[in-house]
Amino acid sequence: MKTLYLVAGARPNFMKIAPLVRALRANGTNLGFKIIHTGQHYDHELNEVFFDELHIPAPDVFLRAGSGSHAQQTAKIMVGFEETCQKRRPDCVLVVGDVNSTLACSIVAKKLCIPVAHVEAGLRSGDMTMPEELNRIVTDTISDFLFVTEPSGVRNLMNEGKPAGRIHHVGHVMVDNLLYQRDKLAGADTVNFESSGLKMRLGAYGVATLHRPSNVDAHVALERIGIMLRSVAQRIPLVFPAHPRTRGNLDKFGVSLGDRVVLTGPLPYMDFLNLWKDAKFVLTDSGGLQEETTALGVPCITVRENTERPITVEQGTNVIAGTDPEKVRTEAFKILEGQGKPGQRPKLWDGKAAERIVAVLARELA
Repeated sequence: MKTLYLVAGARPNFMKIAPLVRALRANGTNLGFKIIHTGQHYDHELNEVFFDELHIPAPDVFLRAGSGSHAQQTAKIMVGFEETCQKRRPDCVLVVGDVNSTLACSIVAKKLCIPVAHVEAGLRSGDMTMPEELNRIVTDTISDFLFVTEPSGVRNLMNEGKPAGRIHHVGHVMVDNLLYQRDKLAGADTVNFESSGLKMRLGAYGVATLHRPSNVDAHVALERIGIMLRSVAQRIPLVFPAHPRTRGNLDKFGVSLGDRVVLTGPLPYMDFLNLWKDAKFVLTDSGGLQEETTALGVPCITVRENTERPITVEQGTNVIAGTDPEKVRTEAFKILEGQGKPGQRPKLWDGKAAERIVAVLARELA
């Protein structure tokens, strides 16, 4: 039997490999797997309940890389992952997304002549100041299997000279997991969810998630975000599950969001899904949430100047508003007045991307 190493560095990565685990278990192919947690982000929510919710086992290996600068973190992951691969060599290393773990484990695998599969390949923002963009480009350059979520990814990879035989347009594993969790949520008891109390108290509301350094790490930028949120919240209350770094910077810089922006801590996946799926709109700088809102038809306003996920704008519910508070407010009010774009779910975002990926790997690694 062939063995895949499925690499995850943080909680969102586990959500992307979960559909692959379920597909591997259901497929009955020649592929076994081990889950490698690099420990890039330590998360108290990564407990037994979390993995039970995803219907996957806890990681087989935990590298405990921890935080640090990009160079320090990447180096620690590379050293730990190399030792893991040398103890038991896998037949293929599968990485997801664009975090430092993606880059580090891809490089280690290729230097050991182990094939690399990259899930979410080909996404490009064109912004080389984003660490994620560098991680994507380098990982795609050395990957043997390039699994793409949308047509722009295929075009980007072809334009960069990647062989067509390596490129597979399969759909999106994050959407696989979203649809799986949405169906579980429909039958779940949500009475103790923090989101349920908020929904009952607020009625109509919007949701904000902002964490990118360009938006929250500098005083001027965060003050602009504060102006934006206060302005939108004059019309409709906003729930803002704040990343710890964002919350710390709000306190550090003395930025007030007003009493109509409800700050919470980070919410567990199902609790957060229960919140944003019924929001009037989502304000975000998250790439993944641009896709998830498109998949469920929830209006999305992206507080960035670009996106590496153009299909969410071309076909989906996403609007790129930039960081000008007036532009963001205008887009939010258009949605509240029934003038937002309707959007549609893209082709192959049907919950079966993981099945397609497993079929390719089972055939190619046989």
